[in-house]
Amino acid sequence: MTLTNLQTVEILVTNKKLDDLKILHLSDLHINKKTTISQIEELVVLCNKQTFDFIVITGDIIDTKVKFIKEKLQILNSLKGKVYYISGNHDLFYGLNDLKKELFNFIFMDNNCTVIIYKNEIIHLAGLPDRFSKFFKIKREDEKIKNYLLNEPSIFISHQPKDYKIAVDSKANLFLCGHTHGGQIYPFHYFVRIVQPFLAGLFYKKNTAIYVNKGIGTWGINLRYKANAEITILKLITKSVE
Repeated sequence: MTLTNLQTVEILVTNKKLDDLKILHLSDLHINKKTTISQIEELVVLCNKQTFDFIVITGDIIDTKVKFIKEKLQILNSLKGKVYYISGNHDLFYGLNDLKKELFNFIFMDNNCTVIIYKNEIIHLAGLPDRFSKFFKIKREDEKIKNYLLNEPSIFISHQPKDYKIAVDSKANLFLCGHTHGGQIYPFHYFVRIVQPFLAGLFYKKNTAIYVNKGIGTWGINLRYKANAEITILKLITKSVE
């Protein structure tokens, strides 16, 4: 787990109600047996020093069974403010229900919709389970989420970039995801791009802004090369997107 790359990214949005909204975006923590308590504590302290309106975690919080990392997960409950999260494929594989029990201070957004009050305005937030959920007999309520995102303004969160079409078709203002690790180790970037529409960073499709977070954990091998980990403050700025 790498915590050195804290960055701020400005995102252009078309709805004035989102102007100056700040979201702390985390993804792909991949907490496992080798992750140390001090690393989790350092992450929480670093995040809590930042200025933001709420936190979004776009999946893959765990990379081992929850029973082995309970103490580490419970530290995450000290993150300040509201934390919204959705499942990633690793969360599903290692035990999403057990994970939910430990993250008692988080708001679970799989197939869920909620409102966030920002400067006396309503922001609509919705999330979907990871695309692998069908293998775990978990239904993705796509139509429900699509219809909810038609409300203005709206933010959609999901684990994989492949879900961007849901955001675009629903005219969501912002879509947040992770999963790719930015390729993690060059030249695997090219393989990721074969199966995912976006690798990392900021993109625009019609009036939807898309942000793909490279995450702070690793998978398979504890190494990153030409794919730095990231903790990101997303600052939304109102401007017409052509």
